[in-house]
Amino acid sequence: MPSSYSSHSPHRARLSAVAATTLIALSASALPAQAVAAEPRSPAAVSPVAASVTGRGLDRAALRGSLDAFHEAGMYGAYSAVRDGSAQWRGATGFADVDTRRPTRPDLEHRVGSITKTFTAVAVLQQAGAGRIDLDAPVGRYLPDVVPGERGRQVTVRMLLNHTSGIADYVLAAFPGILENPGRTLDENRLRRIAPEELARLGLAAPPVAERGTHAYSNTNYILAGLILERVTGQKAEAYITRNVIRRAGLRHTYFPTSASIKGPHAKMYESFFGLIDPPRDYSVYDMSWAGTAGALVSTPGDLNDFYRALLGGRLLGAAQLRAMKTTVPAYETQPGEEPLMRYGLGICTLKMPSGGWYWGHDGGVFGAGTWALSTEDGRRQVAIGYNLMKYQRFDEQGRPLPDPVTEALYAHVDGALAGAPAPVRGAAPLRGRALPGLPIGPDTLHQASLR
Repeated sequence: MPSSYSSHSPHRARLSAVAATTLIALSASALPAQAVAAEPRSPAAVSPVAASVTGRGLDRAALRGSLDAFHEAGMYGAYSAVRDGSAQWRGATGFADVDTRRPTRPDLEHRVGSITKTFTAVAVLQQAGAGRIDLDAPVGRYLPDVVPGERGRQVTVRMLLNHTSGIADYVLAAFPGILENPGRTLDENRLRRIAPEELARLGLAAPPVAERGTHAYSNTNYILAGLILERVTGQKAEAYITRNVIRRAGLRHTYFPTSASIKGPHAKMYESFFGLIDPPRDYSVYDMSWAGTAGALVSTPGDLNDFYRALLGGRLLGAAQLRAMKTTVPAYETQPGEEPLMRYGLGICTLKMPSGGWYWGHDGGVFGAGTWALSTEDGRRQVAIGYNLMKYQRFDEQGRPLPDPVTEALYAHVDGALAGAPAPVRGAAPLRGRALPGLPIGPDTLHQASLR
């Protein structure tokens, strides 16, 4: 569909409706409203122990083949890092620039979106361990001017971190017009600076999508968490996270950008918005103040593996805080007797991949950039992958998802890397045929899909 396609056409109107429910699920790592209800009054549960696949080594030929298959299925470019103990593999495929055909490299820096939430949660939990933040204290204790009234009294810090606050997401309100003309809206906001207090205001003013106590992914929660961190530490949240999380983990290519540009070597990052931006446009230069402590970080696949290994290995948090982080709620509503395939803790999720293993980590999606980072529970077996074409999925005239070989290939690479053996491609998505057929499962991905 050409970019000049009339915004008044019935087909474009249907695509906009699709984008509406899909964007909220993808932009903030929240889940669709119909697929995220947790039991409001039931105690949170520790997730099933992730299956161990260590000791199988790295099948480098299979990793190379499945990553190339991801590009061949339609992804512009991708870069991946896989670890099993001390053994490592890094690979890249496709193009960092589709016009010049500049190839990708394994060490490219990348916007990692909502994986930022794990970093922010670690920082808050560090302050909880130091006795400066009470996870079960009302948010109004720390932000009485930002979250006043009943919500300030009833919503706790823990509810922010596990997305059970009932507070809505701010993304649609921060980008008015994005559903009608996403290309123009994104272009007009490339260099816009927006304060976290304004993002919080927009989210708090939006109608709640779920009752308090029910899991409903919202970027606003993590903007508020960042503001709490600032009140408690007396310094900017990004500065605290840099000093006490990023540097403590020994990460060399992970940072909050201070301008609209990524400072190191990177790919262009293309946004399709489900075909409403055609051809997809590069948004690698973008002011990320709109994402802040919910999604602004830049990193590399190698750094993400180092981070999650340090976290799961107990190097960033005390034992009690790590247990709290890994105490989870169902990330979507299930039928009676049905096992949820994803559960959400405090800034981290655990999900069951098609091959049967449970893994810890997060995903991220911002305009033009997608990321997954998953690890076994002990942090020994890991995969992190970044890719540079977003919302590539397509829907028919009735808003039903069309066959999606790109997502199938993504699953095959990620699941195969974790399981230590090639994974089947067809029928890979765990939720296929249910809430979000054709979309990869992950808290950020599901959130953007719920805007459809």
